Order: sequence, then structure tokens, then C-alpha cells
Amino acid sequence: MRILYLVLLCAAGLLILLLITGTIIGLVRSPNAEALLKLGKPVTKQSASPEMQFSDTRTFSGLGQLRIPLSNSSVLVLSIAFPYQADDIPFTEELAVKIGDLKNIAYDYFSSLNEHQITYFDEEAAKAEILKLYNANLRLGRIEALYFHNLMIINAT
Repeated sequence: MRILYLVLLCAAGLLILLLITGTIIGLVRSPNAEALLKLGKPVTKQSASPEMQFSDTRTFSGLGQLRIPLSNSSVLVLSIAFPYQADDIPFTEELAVKIGDLKNIAYDYFSSLNEHQITYFDEEAAKAEILKLYNANLRLGRIEALYFHNLMIINAT
């Protein structure tokens, strides 16, 4: 039992020593320094083939068809889409996580319009404002353009 206790005590001491050493090295080294340990095969930079020079641009339509109640009891039916770089995995994942937030931004924007603004709807102004709100909500990338599809206002009877 005493031997097990000594072995565990030595292992804990060794771990503490490694943590302290790693912390000191991390504080002393410059941020631009090369890695001390390299695992795996070295990565060699190859010139991109002509097919690889163009990134994969896709259209994000994950918001689906929105049905937004308006202030005058009408309903706005709208689909919002935008281009994004499919090879930007972190941004693609952020978009998937923030679908609810993006929908809520559109709901809040359109449901706050008064009857006059709905009657004289300016699609370009709405796109610019929603684009600004979307980009303020995103952290890992930017949306460059918005597309409205199936834009209809269904009047209340």
C-alpha cells in the first residue's frame, strides 16, 4: 500500500513539474515562434490546380419560408437566401447554429413596419437593413448580399 502511495505521489509531482515547465515556456516564448513539437507528416504547400483556385460558393436557404404577421394584420410570406463560401467550415457551422436568431431578426424587422411602410415597401432598403443586422449578429464571417424569394403580402380580410 505504501509503494502505491509513493508511485502516485511521484506521478502527481511529475505532472505538476510538467505543468509549471510548460507554463514558463509558454510565457517566455514569442507568439511568432515555431512549434517545439510537430506531430504527423509535414505539410508541403502545393500549387492549387485550376479547379481548386475557385472556392465553392453556395446559397444558404436554411431559413426556409417565413410567415411574418405584420402590424396591419396582414401576413408577409418571404424566403431569405444569401451566398456563402462552403469551404469556410466555421462560418457554415455558425450559420447553422444561428438560424433561429436570423429568423427572429427578420420577424422583428418586418413586424415592426407600420401600415404606410408596408404599403410602400422598399425591398432594397429592407435588404440593406436586415443585412446589417445579420452581420452584427455573426462573428466568424460576413454576408455580402441577401436575396428575397417568394415575397408576398397576404392582406387580412
